[in-house]
Amino acid sequence: MWSADNTYVITYGNSIIDGEHKPLSLLQDFVNENLKGVIKGVHILPYFPYTSDDGFAITDYRAVDSGLGGWEDIERISREFRLMSDLVLNHCSSQSSWFNEFRMGHEPYKDFFFTASPEDDLSSVVRPRAHPLLRKVETAEGEQHVWCTFSHDQVDFDFSNPEVLLEFLRIMRFHINSGVRTIRLDACAFIWKEIGTSCIHLPQTHEIIRLMRLLADYSEESIVLITETNVPNIENLSYFGNRNEAHMIYNFSLPPLIVHALLTGTSQFLNAWQMAMPPAQMGCAYFNFTASHDGIGLRPAESLLSDEAIMQMVETVKGFGGRISMRQLSDGSMRPYEMNVALFDALKGTVNGEDETQHRPLPLQPDDRHGAGRHSGLLYPLAAGHQQRL
Repeated sequence: MWSADNTYVITYGNSIIDGEHKPLSLLQDFVNENLKGVIKGVHILPYFPYTSDDGFAITDYRAVDSGLGGWEDIERISREFRLMSDLVLNHCSSQSSWFNEFRMGHEPYKDFFFTASPEDDLSSVVRPRAHPLLRKVETAEGEQHVWCTFSHDQVDFDFSNPEVLLEFLRIMRFHINSGVRTIRLDACAFIWKEIGTSCIHLPQTHEIIRLMRLLADYSEESIVLITETNVPNIENLSYFGNRNEAHMIYNFSLPPLIVHALLTGTSQFLNAWQMAMPPAQMGCAYFNFTASHDGIGLRPAESLLSDEAIMQMVETVKGFGGRISMRQLSDGSMRPYEMNVALFDALKGTVNGEDETQHRPLPLQPDDRHGAGRHSGLLYPLAAGHQQRL
């Protein structure tokens, strides 16, 4: 039964360090001693070897970063809590062995990555970033331009090659065998590309998620799929499908609307959105959260807040020390994409400026066994108001 009593804590694998013990071992001790009975699940952000983007440029999907620990540590946590893990479908690191094999023209990887020509009409492509979409690389077959949705260190896969899909289904099974029970499909909206289209939410993308849902539902284990689609509200809702895609979708509009309400002193827009939201379909649930490792997305506020209201919020948060990441529109102009700020800083005051009402919380006290460490994590309250059964 899913309800607001189901909560996850989101954390990096090295959120607690002491210079002596394995970070994943420290994390296990911390959640067991402090969160047992409070939260039911742990979302460990990518714990694989990587080169950039805080873990989302993966070099090996079947290995645990040796600086964090090993699979035995992941499996121990999964025995005590429901473990959520990221399946980074859209791209991998440009320094991965897969991409190196692609550049050398070796099978099967020579067809693993999506390429295009600078002469192609890419004006309709929906962008989440502002850098050039294509990256020129030298390969055994000559100069090619690979597709890079998020950064030039994150090269996009070509899911029109069935071998790519099959490989990720094998990886999905491997992660389940290692204790993962909730699979977060990272940036899944972008996985299918067709020149001349928006390259987001294409029908083939939904078909792939339906296949994964079918396999999850027929698994002996209780597997839940959650889609990470940081997009406007109505687009986000499409990932429930007809009860045959995601079991859960992130309620991405909630964080910016909460921040807007607290900064402006009016819940008008938050309330209007809540009243208009349809109940989650049977067997599905909304995944409510207030912020994530990515910050606070602004695309989900489009059509819910006016451009003027969004910019007022952006300027306020910038004034409190936050940073704003931008995305490029088809006409070349830039638009705010995310507010990269902790909620504590975002709420230093109101749209009228900082005030004196904020009080910094007492720091966590390290225990005698692990010494001084750094602690971070965000609670995810799940599916408030809607109880659904798988």
